[in-house]
Amino acid sequence: MITTIKSPEAVFLRLVVIFTVGVFAISAFAADDKTKTKEYAFGPDSERKEGVPKGKVVTKTWKSKVFPDTIREYSVYVPVQYKADGKQKAAVMVFQDGHAYVGEKGQVRVPIVFDNLIAAGDMPVTIGIFINPGWFADKLDAPQKWRAPKGVKSNRSFEYDTLSADYAKFLETELLPEVGKSYRLTDDPEQRAICGMSSGGICAFTVAWQRPDLFRKVLSQIGSFTNIRGGHVYPSLIRKTEKKPLRIFLQDGSNDVDNQHGNWPLSNQQMAAALKFANYDSKFVFGEGAHNGNHGGAIFPESLRWLWRAERK
Repeated sequence: MITTIKSPEAVFLRLVVIFTVGVFAISAFAADDKTKTKEYAFGPDSERKEGVPKGKVVTKTWKSKVFPDTIREYSVYVPVQYKADGKQKAAVMVFQDGHAYVGEKGQVRVPIVFDNLIAAGDMPVTIGIFINPGWFADKLDAPQKWRAPKGVKSNRSFEYDTLSADYAKFLETELLPEVGKSYRLTDDPEQRAICGMSSGGICAFTVAWQRPDLFRKVLSQIGSFTNIRGGHVYPSLIRKTEKKPLRIFLQDGSNDVDNQHGNWPLSNQQMAAALKFANYDSKFVFGEGAHNGNHGGAIFPESLRWLWRAERK
């Protein structure tokens, strides 16, 4: 038998490799251990307050031409402070997976938070547009939720995870003009925000990245900046592309998803590092939450205060 004597450098390198693999294994185990997931509580701005006027929400359906053969629900929130006969146009905030945001008993409770923050002067008079992904169907037999009913195909991943300007075009040419028939909406991109969670979060970023002339404020919660449809390239693009006039708030948690598409906590940390490197007006809140709206919903009021603050860096 021939015995190979390894150099001290080779032994050291092997130990480094073993240690590195061990660290990644521990990290992956921690990300998958849902018993460690922290539950975040709502603050007072996510609860109804006496004396604060309540805005109204109306829900309709829409058949798209940008995404042919699809139908979807969308809801519109209008605050009491909006004056239909006034000269001032309303700010706009668009939400993907609108059903997850518009409910007053959900994990985010946007209408309640909007009512409280608008009344307090912490954000402008803002009309919220809550849009669900398209389903390939002739009609909707029930309110849309996360999953399409049996036999119906959802267009969600194509619309949200694709790194193109198609969804921005959908907003620009279809939904914003349609809502604009009933309400005076601003065309100032500084007064337009867009928000989503998971694939809806990367969609929000893609819209602003592709079309900063339409939207310049982004709120991404547990954003899917992973390789579902190529979204893992964003940190590199941010570092190598001329800075765009965007303000970006990112939220994620250490117990988020780790699967074949990538690691959500790591990808969001990469996004935050790239935005910082490129000197963007950005903020990243990293907690202990999982792949749901709990943490993002709990900090939603503070997210909005930061996003809508008057000064720009």
